[in-house]
Amino acid sequence: MHTRALDWLLAASLIGLAGPALAQALPEHGSIEQDYREQQLEGLSARQRASERRSWRAPDWRVEPVVSVNLLSINDFHGQLSPRAVAGRPAGGAAVLASYLKSASGEYTLIVHDGDQVGASPPNSALLRDEPSISFFNLLANPHCRPFNRQLDMPRNAQPFAQQRCNLIGTLGNHEFDNGRTELLRQLTGGNHAKGPFLEDQWKGARYPTVSSNVIDRATGEPLLPPYSIYYASGVRIGVIGAVLKETPTIVSPSGVAGLRFVDEADAINQSVAELRRHGVRAIVVALHQGGRQTSYDGPTNPEADTVTGPVVDIIERLDDEVDVVISGHAHGFTNALVPNANGKPILVTQAFSAGTAYADIQLQVSRRSRDIVEKSAAVMTTWADQGAGLTPDPEVAALVAQADARVEPLVARAVGVAQGDITRTETPAGESALGNLIADAQRVATDAQISFMNPGGIRADLDSGEVTWGELFAIQPFANDLVSMDLTGAQIKTLLEQQWLGQSYARLLKPSGIQYSWSAGRPVGNRVIEMRDATGALINPAATYRVTVNSFLAGGGDNFTVLTEGKNRVVGPVDLDALVDYIESLPQPFSGSIEGRIERVD
Repeated sequence: MHTRALDWLLAASLIGLAGPALAQALPEHGSIEQDYREQQLEGLSARQRASERRSWRAPDWRVEPVVSVNLLSINDFHGQLSPRAVAGRPAGGAAVLASYLKSASGEYTLIVHDGDQVGASPPNSALLRDEPSISFFNLLANPHCRPFNRQLDMPRNAQPFAQQRCNLIGTLGNHEFDNGRTELLRQLTGGNHAKGPFLEDQWKGARYPTVSSNVIDRATGEPLLPPYSIYYASGVRIGVIGAVLKETPTIVSPSGVAGLRFVDEADAINQSVAELRRHGVRAIVVALHQGGRQTSYDGPTNPEADTVTGPVVDIIERLDDEVDVVISGHAHGFTNALVPNANGKPILVTQAFSAGTAYADIQLQVSRRSRDIVEKSAAVMTTWADQGAGLTPDPEVAALVAQADARVEPLVARAVGVAQGDITRTETPAGESALGNLIADAQRVATDAQISFMNPGGIRADLDSGEVTWGELFAIQPFANDLVSMDLTGAQIKTLLEQQWLGQSYARLLKPSGIQYSWSAGRPVGNRVIEMRDATGALINPAATYRVTVNSFLAGGGDNFTVLTEGKNRVVGPVDLDALVDYIESLPQPFSGSIEGRIERVD
């Protein structure tokens, strides 16, 4: 917990504005990650393409009795209780999203969250341990839903997950592990946080099942949570299997995944498919917190016209033919495509952008005769707040958000400075960003280091022009990571920069301060850096020692920057958010941030 934030919250509590529990509610240190595609809310063109319905019908389709079931899915909500801007229009926010989901619900509807429901959240959720984001989902529950802790207490063969009529289900994303398994289970099963209570006393946890097939407790060899659930609708059953990206340990701090093993997604899913088949379940949906990009979108129904790339494709290729639908996430973009597995079975794959700005409307027709899905279609719908269901936000959810806003207001409204213009995460082709420069400078100054690096995945929002509040800076850096200074040789710094491409699923270009370097995409991975110079313009000496600062996530080798674990004379400094707040307050006002040519790309 950083001292300045604590001081402000305690001061607020003395005048009756906030309770001392809130003062202690910041997340633990060391929880940070970079998503595959960071907060790409995207514009109208992508939204239009995503909303075009994709359809499939079984080759042996015939007129027969069926049950219509619709799945409404969201992914990567990240505690976004308040609306966001998409193409200059308001979208999302919990109350607007709830209105859309309720309006789209029919007689048999299952609402699915695909992980990262919590974590990397704005202050009105994060400062309250993300309990409001779970409460929001709870408010969508039908009378068949029950507390998750009661379901976990049941024996595996007692059918609590084998057949349920609750209209909600969730799975785990990497961010659910930000504060470790103990906090994850507390959020789901209930019990006040040691530094709570917050809005709800006693915290009762989730009122819906959460499933995950590939997160294994090392001590028992069993899944941490039930691997699947079965949704029952008018005589037909749909199996829902959960899975999270197997690389979670590389993008979450070691303390967050201690005692857990993450196995291959396709292997774990297929094992659950086999179990479901033994139960007679033929209609199978996978809630997978891993995703990809959709790079083209031509034609209404031809699967060959859908081009999806990214890690999700390899997983889908290896899935059992019984899998009908994959709800994907993590990539923060859209997917609405029919993607074949290795046997040519067309699997309907969706992803609904992020932050509650859209949902996937998946329509299924389940045969009463074969118990399998004979028709399926999907459209990804944007949750515009200025039209349709968005014009009447759900009042119960709106009241919850208002309560959360009021609780955190004393801290988040404090003015820190004035930005002369927008300072954004937008990268140059070389990988430099104005906001990355500002943050890296703050961390270098705070620790009196020669060089600092900031990972782009830890920069969660842009900074708008005008008055800058503590809450806006928290939204940019919500993880409360310690800064760690260490000694690295010039050769190790070169290795660090090469690791931006080496062993990565996509380039992770660090944001530097105190160093300038050039690189070439035409050179082989492992040898792309051409030249490195320090702040004086002198060449970095491979044999010399430099004082380097990074956040605690990177210092632990996060994002596969393993060379940082070799740093000597490590000293833990202030929290990253404190460093940014202090730095901005020290600048002449109004302050600015800019691209300075710290990174040069030579092709």
